[in-house]
Amino acid sequence: GPSATRPCTEALLMPASAGDSFGGPHHCAHFHAYYQDDVAIFGIDPVELIAGKLPRRQRRLVEAWAELHQEELMVAWDRLQAGRPPQAIEPLK
Repeated sequence: GPSATRPCTEALLMPASAGDSFGGPHHCAHFHAYYQDDVAIFGIDPVELIAGKLPRRQRRLVEAWAELHQEELMVAWDRLQAGRPPQAIEPLK
């Protein structure tokens, strides 16, 4: 269906931890986006690709989605850091 062309961005906010392989200077708010066999990690503020890869079109979709929901992503991140479940964020359409 049409959803097969969209990256999945639901429930992918993950708190950084000492064991995070994307730690170091990138111990910042981030989320994971999955598309087929690709995985990418995007910073939230600013919205930028930190690690991994997505096809160009899907990367643009994810970046546009994250810009749109940046405030919600930061709130969700803060909740995760406090050990609370994040609120749902409207996924890519």
